[in-house]
Amino acid sequence: MRKKIAVAGGGAAGMMAACAAAEVGCEVVLLEKNEKLGKKIYITGKGRCNLTNACEPERFFSQVVRNPKFLYSAFHGFDNRAAMDFFEREGCRLKTERGDRVFPVSDHASDVTRALTRALMAHGVRIRLNSPVSRVLLDREGAACGLQLADGGREEADAVILATGGLSYPSTGSTGDGLRMARELGHTVTPCSPALVPFEIREAWCEKLQGLALKNVELVLFQNGKEKYRGFGEMLFTHFGVSGPLVLTAASYYDPSLTKEAQLRLDLKPALTAEQLDRRLLREFEENKNKQFQNALDKLFPARLIPVMTALSGIDPEKKAHAITRQERQQFAGLICSLPLTVTGTRGFSEAVITRGGVATKEVNPSTMESRLVRGLYFSGEMLDVDALTGGFNLQIAWSTGHLAGMGAAQAR
Repeated sequence: MRKKIAVAGGGAAGMMAACAAAEVGCEVVLLEKNEKLGKKIYITGKGRCNLTNACEPERFFSQVVRNPKFLYSAFHGFDNRAAMDFFEREGCRLKTERGDRVFPVSDHASDVTRALTRALMAHGVRIRLNSPVSRVLLDREGAACGLQLADGGREEADAVILATGGLSYPSTGSTGDGLRMARELGHTVTPCSPALVPFEIREAWCEKLQGLALKNVELVLFQNGKEKYRGFGEMLFTHFGVSGPLVLTAASYYDPSLTKEAQLRLDLKPALTAEQLDRRLLREFEENKNKQFQNALDKLFPARLIPVMTALSGIDPEKKAHAITRQERQQFAGLICSLPLTVTGTRGFSEAVITRGGVATKEVNPSTMESRLVRGLYFSGEMLDVDALTGGFNLQIAWSTGHLAGMGAAQAR
């Protein structure tokens, strides 16, 4: 008699878990609350779906911010190469771009979902759409034995996999259902907060720069007076603060439980030493010696940034460049390499790429993804208290933990 597995959640982790269990001969039913599978996949990578990263294992683990060691078995059992092979085999041709980011050749996230759906169909997985799950069913011995649906229906099973996601992008169905179910079964769910999310900034001048992108800048995040993150790259000013790849990465190291307020320092010229920057300012002021200060900065900053830097410098904007004192020049250099911004918080889950927090990893067997508290119950994907930086790493966590949960559930006695 075939073993029956019930999977709650038809996102990245849930679909991979269902594929893995069905491939080794299990009868699998996949329950999805939405009208279609992979709803969140469609919006990842701005609709292109950065589905993994073609890096070496050491770099993969270095990009996992919380609990990387928990992922050792999952990743080595189904790593980025295995994920790429899976999608190529299912007809989704791939390409690798800057930073080893892997995308479908078509640049269409829908091709990733189609590949997974083809695999599900090929292995006979029964897919139930518009089927939200309300709770995990337990037998007399306290082991998972199926799922209760919101409409009162039931799906009995020999093992259950929860892959309902976290709290980010709730419009895609990630509303914390699985986390609630895990709590009801006695699991610890660590505090959840938005991650890979833009910062809200106190300084009003940020709004004046809305839409301005800065490349090749260095950003440092301080919280409680300690440096939490330092990185180099691209950022964007918005009507509420700052966003862009560099900011999203910094947000993964921001801990709202410590204090809401934090400090950012921007180095607008990180390629220059203090001496080089001073010489550069001297040269600019010499070449524009008869111009007003506010008109002598064209080669230093984007046009929209000049009025802001002029105002923050404290130097009279109409002062002639040749009249700027050494002290004023050095203070201005200090502003350029350490432009201060005050973080007042992050945007909400509706703008967060992923969720920080989830089912405590100490309560999950890393070799199988089975709950240490409830026999026959498995977790995968964003439900777990594991998260990584941008670049395809979070979807790889979904593929790896989903595959391991599917295999773990299939092979358990």
